[in-house]
Amino acid sequence: MSNHDPRIDAYIDKAADFAKPIIIHLRELIHAACPDVEETWKWSFPVFMYKGGMLCNIAAFKKHCAFGFWKASIMPDPDNILTIADKAAMGHLDKIEKLQDLPKDSILKKYIKAAMKLNDEGVTVARPKPTEKEKKELQVPDYFTKELKKNKEAEKIFNAFSYSHKKEYIQWFEEAKTEPTRNKRMAQALEWIAEGKGRNWKY
Repeated sequence: MSNHDPRIDAYIDKAADFAKPIIIHLRELIHAACPDVEETWKWSFPVFMYKGGMLCNIAAFKKHCAFGFWKASIMPDPDNILTIADKAAMGHLDKIEKLQDLPKDSILKKYIKAAMKLNDEGVTVARPKPTEKEKKELQVPDYFTKELKKNKEAEKIFNAFSYSHKKEYIQWFEEAKTEPTRNKRMAQALEWIAEGKGRNWKY
C-alpha cells in the first residue's frame, strides 16, 4: 500500500455516499491493471502517474463522478466508450452516478493498459499554449472572481479548467446586456462549474 496517497484516502472519506464505491472501485482497478502506478494530488483531485507521466484521474462531484485519461485524445477506442469533445463535462466516461454506469472491468483494464503503453513509448500529447495576447484577454473579471470566492468548490474546479472552458464562461458573462442577466448567468455558471461542467456541456 506504499503507493497509496493518504490525500486520496481523505478524499474518499469526504466524498458523497454514492461516490465512495465508485472511487474505491476505480482506484482498485487502476492498481490491478498497473501495479507500478503512483498516486498523487493535482488540481484538488486524485491523479495516477506511470513512469513519470500522467495516466488518468478521478473526480467526485455532488451528483456524479468523472474519470479521465490524460492522453484520451490519442488513445484507441475500440469499444467506443470515450467522450472526448472539448465542450463535454469533465472526464471521458460521461457522468458516473453508480457503479453500473462504468464499462466492464475487462474493458477498463484494457484501456488503462493502452494508456500505459503510450507512457512506455514516451508518447506525449501536444497541448497548444495560449498566446500572451490570449492570456491577457482571458483575465477573469473582478465581478466573477468575487463570486468564485464565495463558492470554494466552484473556485478550485474553475482554476483547474482548461483555457477554452474558462474562456467560454467569461465570454458568456461579458455578452450579457444587463447586470441582472449577467448575475443570473453567473449563478447558473457556479452551479455547473461545481459539477465539473463546461459552459456548453449540454451540446
